[in-house]
Formats: sequence, C-alpha cells, structure tokens
Amino acid sequence: MPSQFPAVRPRRLRRSESLRSVFQETAFSLNDLVLPIFVEEGISDFVPISSMPGMMRIPESKLASEIERYARAGIKSVMTFGVSHHLDDTGSDTWNEDGLVARMTRIAKDAVPEMIVMADTCFCEYTSHGHCGVVHNHAVDNDATLINLGKQAVVAARAGADFISPSAAMDGQVQAIRSALDAAGFFDTSIMAYSTKFASALYGPFREAGGTALKGDRKSYQMNPLNRREAVRESLLDEQEGADALMVKPAGMYLDIIRDIREASRLPLTAYQVSGEYAMIKFAAQAGAIDEARIVRESLGAIKRAGADLIFTYFAMDLAKEGI
Repeated sequence: MPSQFPAVRPRRLRRSESLRSVFQETAFSLNDLVLPIFVEEGISDFVPISSMPGMMRIPESKLASEIERYARAGIKSVMTFGVSHHLDDTGSDTWNEDGLVARMTRIAKDAVPEMIVMADTCFCEYTSHGHCGVVHNHAVDNDATLINLGKQAVVAARAGADFISPSAAMDGQVQAIRSALDAAGFFDTSIMAYSTKFASALYGPFREAGGTALKGDRKSYQMNPLNRREAVRESLLDEQEGADALMVKPAGMYLDIIRDIREASRLPLTAYQVSGEYAMIKFAAQAGAIDEARIVRESLGAIKRAGADLIFTYFAMDLAKEGI
C-alpha cells in the first residue's frame, strides 16, 4: 500500500545549521560589497546625515584615515561622492585638476593604493541648479553634458581612479567617456556604468547627503520605474558603447530587472542599494519593527540571488564589523 506520508521531504536538508549552510545556494562576502562615501570640502569634523542614521559626511582632511579604517575592516572598494562648496551652472570644479573630484581620488589612492576607487561621474553635487548636466532652456542638454563628462572622467583617471562611474543618465555617456579616456591615454581605466538608473523616489536621503540643490525632478533623463524592456535596452546600449560593468539602481525593488540583465549580458553586473533602501531598514529597526542584522543580510542576499556580482551598500562597514 502506498504510504500516506510524503516520500519527498525537502525539510531533511534544513534540519541543522550545518545542513542549511552546506546546501545554501547564494552567499556574499565583503569582496562583493562596495561602500559609497560622501566627502565634503571645507569642514573640520564629521557631519551626521539625519536621514541616513549611522552615515556621515567625511571631512576631506580626515578622508585618508577613513580609507585606512575601511581597509583594515576588509573593505576592498569605495565609491566617492563629493560635497562641493564650489558650485556653478556647469559643475566646472569637476574637471579642475585640483578640484574636489581629483583631490578625494588622490587622497584615497595615496592612503591605500590597493583600495579600488570608483569615481562617481556626474554633476548634481557640483551645479548650482542640482541637475546632472548643462541646462539650456530649462532642460538638460545631453550633448553638451557629454563633453563635460569626458573632461571630468579624464581628471578622475589622472588622479588614480580605478573606475569611472557615470551616473548622469545621458544618452551616449559611456561612448563619450571611453573616447575621452582613450584619447588621454587611459586605456586601462575601466567604466562602471550606471546603465539602468531609474527616476526613483528612493533617492531622497541622498539629496541631503550630497547637498544637491535640485528643484524639480530628473524624469526626462532617468528611467521610468515601470519600464522593464527599456531597462534591458539601456544596459545593452552601454555594453555596446564599451562599459566594463553594468549597474541597476535602485536594487531591492528592481530584482526582476537585475535578473533580466543578468540573462541578457555576460558583463559583470552590479546593483546599488540606495539611500532610501538603507534609511527604511534603519528607521524600521529603530522602531523595533524588524531585526536589522537579519533584514540587511536578507536584502543583500536577494540582490545577489537575482544576479548581481557586486552590491553598492551603505551597510558595508556594518557587515565588516560583524565579520561576515
């Protein structure tokens, strides 16, 4: 007689911590995490970011010691964002050989030469209007911005950046940057493209962190969050233009997009767990609604499981301290 009990019992492989560990399909380590940091010029001490508990603006004068601290903790990669006090209509400080982009890159590489430094390449933190490029007739001029992105990329490469990371969401930005880098002799400097960047409501805390002066929105150049086919197209265009790695931003609400791009491309794929995702976890944990440590691991595990090779996350140092 057939048994009334199940022959197939998946629970057999979940009976103990050892068994669960052995059969775990997805894992991540500090090698898979990139720490985004905010570096402010003209200040003498750390400035707490109220909408991102635990995160600080780093004084430029203390950046070297911070990079050394990250390296001791096991962090291998950082993404640099500058908080500039030299704003103008075009963000010209970014292509100044002694501007903040160049200085913070040099400081980081001089402090820990083996640290992988990814230079965010955009203008929103350096323009008086807060947009990601040159504004003409109340709109961002795509092609004028491309020229300036190339100039900024060369300055960052000359300062020692390992990756140029264009986040301006301009059409053709990867090709323009690759051409500028090659023309300047930086053939080996890589491009980490923000290849699929959505016009998300999750960037709110970043505006405080980066001190951007934006009025309005970026919907005319960042992607519609409800578009899936276009998301894949955007990343494949960046691959064709010469990107060395691709990115989906934000991450947690776009796991389907991460999976789609992973299946469409063989390039390394990254995902950015953005400021709003970080803040939601932090504030929910402070309210006692969730277990922060478990949620952080679950959220990052989901991003990795979806297909990301690297994850940009503000939790990287928290995890390093916990010895993942």
